Amino acid sequence: MTDALSVGLTSVHDAAAGLNEINIFSRLAEEGQLPIRVYAMGHSEADDYWGDKIPRMEKHGLDGRLTVRSVKLFTDGALGSWGAALLEPYTDKPDTRGIMRTEEGPLRETIERFWADGWGVNIHCIGDRANKIVLDIFEGLLSNDSEAAARRRPRIEHAQIMRLEDVQRAGRLGVITSVQPTHATSDMWYAESRLGPERIKGAYAYQSLLRASANNVLPLGSDFPVEGINPLLGFYAAVARLDVNGESPHGAGGWYSSERLTRAQALKGMTLHAAYAAFSEDELGSLVAGKKADYVILDRDIMNEDAPFADILKAKVRATVIDGHIAYGGI
Repeated sequence: MTDALSVGLTSVHDAAAGLNEINIFSRLAEEGQLPIRVYAMGHSEADDYWGDKIPRMEKHGLDGRLTVRSVKLFTDGALGSWGAALLEPYTDKPDTRGIMRTEEGPLRETIERFWADGWGVNIHCIGDRANKIVLDIFEGLLSNDSEAAARRRPRIEHAQIMRLEDVQRAGRLGVITSVQPTHATSDMWYAESRLGPERIKGAYAYQSLLRASANNVLPLGSDFPVEGINPLLGFYAAVARLDVNGESPHGAGGWYSSERLTRAQALKGMTLHAAYAAFSEDELGSLVAGKKADYVILDRDIMNEDAPFADILKAKVRATVIDGHIAYGGI
């Protein structure tokens, strides 16, 4: 957590917290020793329903920094290992379409059970088949209640490869697509050969996802420890579509640059949109009267659209402030 503070994080979404981790967070929160805000998604590898085994908490602890009100489920594997579940065979490995870790029928039953029990549902989806199946399930749950999406805030984690019609459908339904921009710049060297020229159009499509969103929401995260913890790496990847050496398969102009986010969009994705995805936009995500005084001070301006992208990676954190108190550095 000290590392998180040193790179300017005031809140984190723990996207697979087991009971042991939640108990540790809870004890720290009760002792007033939780240094950052934690929105923990409960998770278990148990075969049976485990929603009754995870404690629910809302602004728990002396400083109210721990919340557990949602769960994390998994559908498929990763693109790098040909495990992402695709509708059609891999272009570079046509004998496979990837894997579903949980098939559609049992997955539907599990999601519906957690939904009925009042849990927020966040689901790992990489491939277009996984994303389609989960959107089908969410659409069924949301179809009879126009306010359900805003109230329950269902999330697809990664939304990495989607049919173009599912990009639009997710936005129309109000399903939150929570993405990690460094996945694009890590995968860009092999993604198109793996997916082909058509499927790649709906992959890592951050600008398209944001434009499609009925709520104009696109939370950005890191997927740490898979990727680096520093949010500036994700900010840079989102706006530059380049690796840290300033390179991409499409040259210095960036990989599929039409899917870049502006710096303002990326900042909102890491602040206000992330707060919305955690049901905390009324208290966090922007500096306005009445909200928590959580903010970070950098040693340079990273918001100038005309400045070189490389300058973003040079930025250092001078201070991280939580609840108006300096948690790291100095002012």
